[in-house]
Amino acid sequence: MPTVDDILEQVGEFGLFQKQTFFLLSLISAALAPIYVGIVFLGFTPEHRCRSPGVAELSQRCGWSLAEELNYTVPGLGAADDAHLRQCTQYEVDWNRSDLGCVDPLASLAANRSQLPLRPCQHGWVYDAPGSSIVTEFNLVCSDAWKVDLFQSCVNLGFFLSSLGIGYIADRFGRKLCLLLTSLVTAVSGVLTAVAPDYTSTLLLRLLQGLVSKGSWMAGYTLITEFVGSGSRRLVAILYQMAFTAGLVLLTGVAYAIPHWRWLQLAVSLPTFLFPLYYWCVPESPRWLLSQRRSAQARRTMEHIAQKNGKLPPADLKMLSLEEDSTEKLSPSFIDLFRTPNLRKHTCILMYLWFACAVLYQGLIMHMGATGSNLYLDFLFSALVEFPAAFIILFTIDRLGRIYPMAVSNMVVGAASLLMVFIPQELHWLGITVACIGRMGVTIVLQMICLVNAELYPTFIRNLGVMVCSALSDVGGIFTPFLVFRLMEAWENLPLILFGVLGLTAGGMTLLLPETKGIALPETVDDAENLGRKAKAKENKTYLQVQMSQHTDA
Repeated sequence: MPTVDDILEQVGEFGLFQKQTFFLLSLISAALAPIYVGIVFLGFTPEHRCRSPGVAELSQRCGWSLAEELNYTVPGLGAADDAHLRQCTQYEVDWNRSDLGCVDPLASLAANRSQLPLRPCQHGWVYDAPGSSIVTEFNLVCSDAWKVDLFQSCVNLGFFLSSLGIGYIADRFGRKLCLLLTSLVTAVSGVLTAVAPDYTSTLLLRLLQGLVSKGSWMAGYTLITEFVGSGSRRLVAILYQMAFTAGLVLLTGVAYAIPHWRWLQLAVSLPTFLFPLYYWCVPESPRWLLSQRRSAQARRTMEHIAQKNGKLPPADLKMLSLEEDSTEKLSPSFIDLFRTPNLRKHTCILMYLWFACAVLYQGLIMHMGATGSNLYLDFLFSALVEFPAAFIILFTIDRLGRIYPMAVSNMVVGAASLLMVFIPQELHWLGITVACIGRMGVTIVLQMICLVNAELYPTFIRNLGVMVCSALSDVGGIFTPFLVFRLMEAWENLPLILFGVLGLTAGGMTLLLPETKGIALPETVDDAENLGRKAKAKENKTYLQVQMSQHTDA
């Protein structure tokens, strides 16, 4: 009996239907970008200082310029390494006093300003920014700066919590229903975030977005890979992730045009209300329909694909069936991931690689956003380098394999991070160039690790292995904002040292994994356990044949 792949070979593996569907679903991938890294613009922290009542009136009366006002009224202005002093403290002075002069008004109170008592900001802050962010609106600075970290961590916490639930919904009730429901909730929660009255409600809505947005992305990814034939599946998977990169580029332009966070949030959320309309545009996966024994509906879907691709439905379509595998009847468990020595080693390494990859990817974006001289240009340049990363993968994956390119990419991002520590601020262009190289490296790792993860596990625990290991990327995402922004309080380049250690360590650990290029997917635990040994045996056999040939010629 023919399978879905057999029918697709006859009606088109990547015809007009698949291309139209890919375009529609790639919009969902692009829409995830503002949710995943939108914190760079939504949570931007501008230069700020304490608001002191009476200073504005005194400045106006004396005719001070802004530079003079800051020099006379802000403590620690000349201390470049002590931002906390000038941003979070103020002189304990009543600026409404009538005896304050216009030339160095504090001279009458103390011979040296350092002798004047300081206190934390009492009346809010003044921000030097033309637009607004959650930081400027909710005053998330100084002692409340950690709330910006929590704002981003809630998204990744939502990703982590939804890993099991959303996957179950997609497998139990269908990819299409999962896509529609999660897209609708994502759209509604995005708009509600834009009108949330306070920080707490904004935080809860951000968590809700995290709970559903990754589910819609995964449902779209599953649908498009199940609609195409096996020969096009890898290409489509990489292009779907490239659509996310296109979303990053588009986000830069929208954020530049709309510098106010509420309007920006609304602008990136309203278009997502189009996705529930896919009910009339995107059919259910025929593979899932067959797994649910809904053969008639699966056949109608395949007939629709054939018609859209300009092909006649094959005569054996009525015999369409799902290719069954006896190993699928086994009940997978978490313990199976650690049952044998090699599986145990692979699982631990992959968990670390996923964790490190998330910290490096999000961490570099956040660090560049916090230290860059031009937020929009720096973000744009670092996003654009993700496009050549995808082409590098397409070029190397079947020529050089998976392990060596992934290991080198990890080491590149680690080395780039360490190199950035020694680049002075005067050479900003060089720092951005090195950061973009690191960003390209971690993008290659992020896209390749999905493939490697799936190829190292036997069939009956493959989905479980990918789900458990990739969940560590969400854990890494939860901690990344705290690691980046709190370490920067101690020293601006301290996160880069952490990134360097993570990247170089990940590169070395990647080399401990077996190469899977040209090797059939393991079906059983024994197959997975012997992956490395088979490759080594093949190499030894080739070496012996060469040696024997040399002796014969002699």
